[in-house]
Amino acid sequence: MDRRRGLSARLRLTLSYAGFLAVAGALLLAVVWGFLLRYVPDNPQGLLGVSPNRWLLVRTFFPAAAVAMACLLVFGLVGGWFLAGRMLAPLSQIRDAARRAGDGSLSHRIRMKGRQDEFRELSDAFDSMLQKLESHVDEQRRFAANASHELRTPLAISRTLLDVARKDPTRDREELVARLQAVNTRAIDLTEALLLLSRGDTGAFTRENVDLSLLAEEAAETLLPLAEQRRITLGVTGGAARTSGSSELLLRMVTNLVQNAVVHNVPAGGTVTVHTETVHTGTDGAGTDGATSVLRVENTGPALPPDLVPTLTEPFRRGADRVRTDEHAGVGLGLAIVHSVVRAHDGSLDLDPRPTGGLLVTVRLPGVP
Repeated sequence: MDRRRGLSARLRLTLSYAGFLAVAGALLLAVVWGFLLRYVPDNPQGLLGVSPNRWLLVRTFFPAAAVAMACLLVFGLVGGWFLAGRMLAPLSQIRDAARRAGDGSLSHRIRMKGRQDEFRELSDAFDSMLQKLESHVDEQRRFAANASHELRTPLAISRTLLDVARKDPTRDREELVARLQAVNTRAIDLTEALLLLSRGDTGAFTRENVDLSLLAEEAAETLLPLAEQRRITLGVTGGAARTSGSSELLLRMVTNLVQNAVVHNVPAGGTVTVHTETVHTGTDGAGTDGATSVLRVENTGPALPPDLVPTLTEPFRRGADRVRTDEHAGVGLGLAIVHSVVRAHDGSLDLDPRPTGGLLVTVRLPGVP
């Protein structure tokens, strides 16, 4: 919105300093003048005929007072302009950094030096904001590039199959339709995963009371055939763990964790354990019993390097052995969706590699009574 240009902050501060100094000087002169005239008689001879009278003092004191007030005003303007410039200098650095950020340069940092004051705190907060923005923009760029690459692959495969079918009419059409259906299904799964990830990031959902233990049982029941096919023991333990959120998103979160634990396991004889519980954290200031709902998914599997584990929640990131081996391997967004859902529900997600191999995933969500 366009506004009329007014006085600069430096000029307003200068006028404020000078005005304050002039008022203080005027009050001081008024007090001196009042006390001085109070003890001076108002007669032609003055005091005892030798002291000056009030009229003479007025003629003598008034010009000197006027000169003093003028000097105070000039001193206030010059000193105020200098002091205001010194005080507002850090704002100029922040302004320049904000303009550079507005032009698209997020790598610039102010890094203001000096003592820890309000301007230094503002500068540090602005640098922190720029760092988070730069990280978020880089993450979005990588995500867009990876998503484009992942979506382009099934489309390219579909086009190749159609070209082959057009050039070779004698090719087995049932096999072609089956391969096209598999490729199309994968593209749909990837698109739905991207939409779900976007929905979790925006937090646009209706909250309701959800029991994580029931969701864990439902996810385990759904994935039990897959676990039996891979000869993996799947078990659910623990008790109720109630939280507030979207039952659909939380179910997808639990399902992704269990499926991830089943798929990325040992070839045979592995285990997957899903545990839910409520951890009481005492009472808060309002006297309400605080609680945290905890979900743990632990599995056996190959050993994971500790420096690789924190990157598993990034979109399209897979571990060294996490490659697509079958239709259950996913699209590389399983843990990214989990992280997005947990973050949208104000929770925390911890990934810890097990010493004997496998992964321990712990989800903590705010509990409800």
